[in-house]
Amino acid sequence: MMRTRPLKVALLGCGVVGSEVTRIMTTHADDLAARIGAPVELAGIAVRRPDKVREGVPAELVTTDATALVKRGDIDVVIEVIGGIEPARTLITTAFEHGASVVSANKALVAADGAALHAAAEANGADLYYEAAVAGAIPLVRPLRESLAGDKVNRVLGIVNGTTNFILDKMDSTGAGYSEALDEATALGYAEADPTADVEGFDAAAKAAILAGIAFHTRVTIDDVHREGLTEVTAADIASAKRMGCTVKLLAICERATDGASVTARVHPAMIPLTHPLASVREAYNAVFVEAEAAGQLMFYGPGAGGSPTASAVLGDLVAVCRNKLAGATGPGESAYTRLPVSPMGAVITRYHISLDVADKPGVLAQVATIFAEHGVSIDTVRQSGKDGEASLVIVTHRAADAALSSTVGALRELDTVRGVASIMRVEGE
Repeated sequence: MMRTRPLKVALLGCGVVGSEVTRIMTTHADDLAARIGAPVELAGIAVRRPDKVREGVPAELVTTDATALVKRGDIDVVIEVIGGIEPARTLITTAFEHGASVVSANKALVAADGAALHAAAEANGADLYYEAAVAGAIPLVRPLRESLAGDKVNRVLGIVNGTTNFILDKMDSTGAGYSEALDEATALGYAEADPTADVEGFDAAAKAAILAGIAFHTRVTIDDVHREGLTEVTAADIASAKRMGCTVKLLAICERATDGASVTARVHPAMIPLTHPLASVREAYNAVFVEAEAAGQLMFYGPGAGGSPTASAVLGDLVAVCRNKLAGATGPGESAYTRLPVSPMGAVITRYHISLDVADKPGVLAQVATIFAEHGVSIDTVRQSGKDGEASLVIVTHRAADAALSSTVGALRELDTVRGVASIMRVEGE
């Protein structure tokens, strides 16, 4: 039997995502009520600019006093889509203190301060859900936190930023340089006016921290994630990847060490074989590849950003949280019982693709090979070309520790015959 008294919802932020949340809550009100077991009522919408025209948003619900809204006491659920650290953090904790559960799309805040937020939710008997913080419409948080709760996840490998995937896809398919591809992404609305968070990997790093924490049942913050952007990726790198039967993607990689004693989390460009499922992810789409002991290999794919996809994830969380409210229960909270340390990037073991500019004369390859051997890095393949006294060496290694590769490159730079290191890229997905 459906409860007639509605559950009241406060919305913090009414931009692209917030407006779409409002639209869906309004147009699908009957369906949401049937799925939850009670009506849901949008009780207030906090914004910074009240005079902005927002089509379909009831003007009588709009307020600039977000603090007063979350302190009302009759609010059952707060939806936070304003982003950033403050005032979002204070508003969320205030909502908990006044009896509300929270649905958030705030990856930056969850990645930086998730443990404290979970603790505040638990202390007040409230829920904190954030499916929309990781990959738009793609269900990832709930499958990792609930569906795979009885399994052991060993690796999460994914494309979690649509802007960077679009840029790299265009560089691969058209031969464009980074700047040209970024300009196209900006013109099409895939890149912000300031694309730093995307192209320098900050957005992906926040998502990697969240995924690693859930997958490995340990605390991982954005400060634990090694981060490299794609601004240094060149058309030559893309061409080299093609010659190897690979493509270049900006990957978020979360791994459990083979001995199970630690985890790593990193974001960086990498070459992946065209045979890997992630290689076929085009345009601004996202995909995440999960490897678990019992389940095996799973792949989650779909639109990772935008108003409608993100609102879909928000509304899914809203339904779950409202059901919990009606049942007088809460859903899964933080699971960090393993307390695994996060190893530094230097301990990460993978393959590498290194391009060197060298003098075109006898003995250079032998010198380079000796440096690799002295630092314990085994060479898999070498490709050499050159003319007019200058040459290029393209070396692909077997698996080696990042620290060993770094010391190798440092020693190579000291050789008189090495003019420069044109590029270094990791090779993943094998």
